[in-house]
Amino acid sequence: MDNKYLKIYNELAKKIERGEISPKSQLPSENQLSKEYDLSRGTIRKALDLLSQNGYIQKVHGKGSIALDVNKFDFPVSGVVSFKELSKKMGTKAKTIVSELKLIKPDKHLKSKLNISGDEKLWKIVRVREISEQKIILDKDFLKQEYVPSLSKEVCEDSIYEYIEDELELRISFAKKLISVEEPTLEDKEHLDLEGYNVVVVVKSYVYLDDATLFQYTESRHRPDKFRFVDFARRTHQ
Repeated sequence: MDNKYLKIYNELAKKIERGEISPKSQLPSENQLSKEYDLSRGTIRKALDLLSQNGYIQKVHGKGSIALDVNKFDFPVSGVVSFKELSKKMGTKAKTIVSELKLIKPDKHLKSKLNISGDEKLWKIVRVREISEQKIILDKDFLKQEYVPSLSKEVCEDSIYEYIEDELELRISFAKKLISVEEPTLEDKEHLDLEGYNVVVVVKSYVYLDDATLFQYTESRHRPDKFRFVDFARRTHQ
């Protein structure tokens, strides 16, 4: 079995994962790798093709192979996960900064998002998520006061979902999500460490309780280089 290219693939993949080959840096050419490993260019090319398919490198015409940043955080598209739960899973240093917490009267836009017809008030919570000392997520949450009568800064810094489920004894069931790529707003630029990126990935979520009551609308705005949005799909056969 010709597994020589897999050995090269695994070695280069580990170097990229460990940062020994830094993101955006150029890998040695096929000729250089061929000489280094004493293997044919065809074998090296197979290893590079596999690295490209699995998101480790980008082949750029005239420049060769460029290493990509693989140290991204997996953000589940189909799950309903709190930032506290996500940061525990990532095992990385994370911090939540609450920049705004207040009760508001919803405008027409928010009324349409949350199917409100009367004078119901909403909690508006704006939080900046910091991971490894970089501000990379801006969360804007709107919750119906009818279901969440009170909120504190301490709860918002910790986990609103944990508070809702453990203290208020409500069961959060499912969410509908829309994902788009947008230009950063002035608010994004003010709160996030964008480092020159001219787009943000926006996840708009409509969150429901187990009785199918819509109680929350969220806009979660992410710096694009630090996240990959993952899902699991299974084909159903008719």
